[in-house]
Amino acid sequence: MVAFKAAEVESFMARPDPDKPIVLVFGPDAGLVRERAAALVRASVDDPGDPFALALLEGDTLAETPERLVEEAHTVPLFGGRRAILVKAGGRSFSAALERVVAAPPASDCRIIIEAGDLKRGAPLRSLCERALVVAALPCYPDSARDLGRLIDEEMRGAGMSITSNARALLLSLIGGDRRASRSEIEKLTVYARGQSSIDVPDVMAVVADATIPAVDSLVDAAFAGWTNDVESNFGKVRSSGVSASTIASALVRQALTLHMFRLGTESGTSIDDIVRRATPAIHFSRAKAVRTALEAWTSRRLERVISQLGEMTLEVRKSSKLAYPIVQRALLSIAIGARRKE
Repeated sequence: MVAFKAAEVESFMARPDPDKPIVLVFGPDAGLVRERAAALVRASVDDPGDPFALALLEGDTLAETPERLVEEAHTVPLFGGRRAILVKAGGRSFSAALERVVAAPPASDCRIIIEAGDLKRGAPLRSLCERALVVAALPCYPDSARDLGRLIDEEMRGAGMSITSNARALLLSLIGGDRRASRSEIEKLTVYARGQSSIDVPDVMAVVADATIPAVDSLVDAAFAGWTNDVESNFGKVRSSGVSASTIASALVRQALTLHMFRLGTESGTSIDDIVRRATPAIHFSRAKAVRTALEAWTSRRLERVISQLGEMTLEVRKSSKLAYPIVQRALLSIAIGARRKE
């Protein structure tokens, strides 16, 4: 058995094969992984909110107690009906637990869904699943232009709206990389244009453009991670591409607020890996390293000071348009230096 091809994945999602009661959902598109895992859960139980119907397990827990998965898979529901088990893979291998349940798969009224990250070819979990006849291994890669086009059309039909060809082409150029984030941007666009029969280019520019510039994300990530060299090189690229200083300033504020929320979670006992893995909207895999580094560098108290300073910086940018870029550049470098300072 090998991982499904793209067309086979869609076919399986539409009608899950009862002969494959175990499903591994993995790949670099974290948003699509979550979306498909959630869809499989909904297709497997009558009420995902019923704790007797849906069991939630952590892969790291199964690494310590591998017998628990097969025991859970063969548990008879107290009130009958279908059951599902959602396993969220972590940093530890739980292949021993999976081997046991592959040898003794659950009955047709129980499905095991494993939600994992970007597993390289040859990774133990992926190799085990691809070899087992009772497992469906569903890779989730970033959407192609055709996939994104279908996603746009699907959301537009659901909202009862149309979109002009120019607006559709612009939207296609601004989304992608993460299914969940793409769907979120399209949903925001339909909410913004509520009451209109059609969406045009100005609507897309107002809602989506500034929020989906990868170069700005890289610049802001580098600042909070303390990567001063990357800040200097990326700032020049962003400025030369025509991105406004106010857009960069807004992105800095958004990221500072997001990191502050994440950091409060870590200071309450949640691990950085869990925070990054469960973030909503999902953090694109290309940004995960920078976000982890930033969360290790900053405390919530220091981030509160940065947020206050960024508020003053944003006001300066609005008042001094001619000095806007130098003001933002100074703020970026100040944050990058602060990230490297231990307090």
